[in-house]
Amino acid sequence: MHPNPLFRPEAAALLAEAERIGFAHIFAATADGPMVVHAPVTLHDDGLRFHVSRANRIVRHLEGAAVVASVAGPHGYVSANWYAAPGDQVPTWNYQTIEIDGVAHEVDAAGLTEQLDRLAALHEPRDNPWDRGKVAPDAFAKQLSGIRGFTITVSAVRGTTKLSQNKTAADRAGVIAGFDRQGKDDIAALMRWAAAKD
Repeated sequence: MHPNPLFRPEAAALLAEAERIGFAHIFAATADGPMVVHAPVTLHDDGLRFHVSRANRIVRHLEGAAVVASVAGPHGYVSANWYAAPGDQVPTWNYQTIEIDGVAHEVDAAGLTEQLDRLAALHEPRDNPWDRGKVAPDAFAKQLSGIRGFTITVSAVRGTTKLSQNKTAADRAGVIAGFDRQGKDDIAALMRWAAAKD
């Protein structure tokens, strides 16, 4: 994580943002070497939950494993030419990242179902959302048997939201305009949101 405290949000905000982004890389050191699985995530009272295919090679290593969930948000290369006075600047990278440490434990079918319901509630389109009620119970049970759910009991949260907060308002406006020209709407929108909070 970046050492500048300007770029370090509070843990609660980071966890909420991890759930909003909704997708993580889950890393574990295993007897078969380091492994990573890519999984959708949701926040629950017992921690950060995720699910993966039952056939995934990492599944047999996850129960009781120390893991790191890495969540990446928008990011983009910042040209020094975008600053008001580029002559004394260098290029950099703006980005949003979150790291969550903890121990993974498998959840039961009810906990997995709760995770799937929350995932759908958070990410389904509002005009025609899918929910579990649209699937026959036996079909849902069959699909559920193909995945395994886990919760990460969170022990530490770190994050960086580096959005040119250490630059002048003119420099930030130049960076936003640069991202707009490149069609990087996600990082430009995040920078606008951060600027509005200042």
